Amino acid sequence: MMKKYTIVLASRNKGKVRELQELLNGLLGEVIELRSLDEVGITEEIEENGETFAENAMIKARAAAKSGYPGLGDDSGLVVPALDMAPGVYSARYAGEHGNDAANNALLLKNMEGKRDRAAAFVCALALAFPDDSAPIRATGAVEGEILFNPRGEGGFGYDPLFWYDPMGKTLAEMTPEEKNAISHRGAAVRQLAVRFARRMGLIEDNG
Repeated sequence: MMKKYTIVLASRNKGKVRELQELLNGLLGEVIELRSLDEVGITEEIEENGETFAENAMIKARAAAKSGYPGLGDDSGLVVPALDMAPGVYSARYAGEHGNDAANNALLLKNMEGKRDRAAAFVCALALAFPDDSAPIRATGAVEGEILFNPRGEGGFGYDPLFWYDPMGKTLAEMTPEEKNAISHRGAAVRQLAVRFARRMGLIEDNG
């Protein structure tokens, strides 16, 4: 019988836990059981005061690892070169209120007025910290696109309706979940993390 590993995701969002669980199951089989902060009794808020996605992911991961299980931190957002890489780590609270997608999108469009360079990228940083303070596992993923002048599509969340992905000729909000996972920053980071975790645990051979 294959050993199962419990990992605590530094989130209280059941949808996010379920989405990552499905991604990991597809990559590794059912060897990882993800739990939320609430499920392991971590009630205090985690202060995300890092200056980069990687720093915030590690802050979250270490907080989750206080459960006694490995902790998984995920931090991601949008970077726009024409806006000096904003909104960056402030992506979820760009307009002030955390998670107000409509306000964030409106502010992004306002700040992009008159900008000829519409290039942008979604970036995801993952960190897996261990309770014994052994070396963490890190992974990053990115997807490049451009910012439209008007939103398109009903799916996804955040800035997805404004993020045009040219190879597929649609925004992230116009993609099916399967299409988005195949090309998304989070999908790429999770695939990288899964391979590194499997090597660490001896689930696959390490060929360098």
